[in-house]
Amino acid sequence: MSNQPDPYDTPAQEKIQLDRQDQEIQNARQEADDLRWLLSDKRGRRIMWRLLSIAGINRNPFTGNSETFFRCGEMNVGQRFMADINDYCPERYIEMIKERTDHDNRTKPSRRKNT
Repeated sequence: MSNQPDPYDTPAQEKIQLDRQDQEIQNARQEADDLRWLLSDKRGRRIMWRLLSIAGINRNPFTGNSETFFRCGEMNVGQRFMADINDYCPERYIEMIKERTDHDNRTKPSRRKNT
């Protein structure tokens, strides 16, 4: 006997399809909740900022050689993260930018001359 459902049992096939859809919806909700949780904390936003920076979402991936393909792959991962952020918690991205700007301003050497 096989564990495969009877392909002619339409109600059973529909139930299997509905169960799969329900599981996909639950998984998507869990991923959204996980991202919201990660970005709800300053440490999580720093981690995400670092990941987005490594992915190079704001740089041109073109190098003129095969490294371009590698950079495009990195960028694609970063763009997927950005799409999720924009879908689930765009206000946290704005918060990340402000925190990073504040950090950069605090750590940037002063341009004032000593008089």
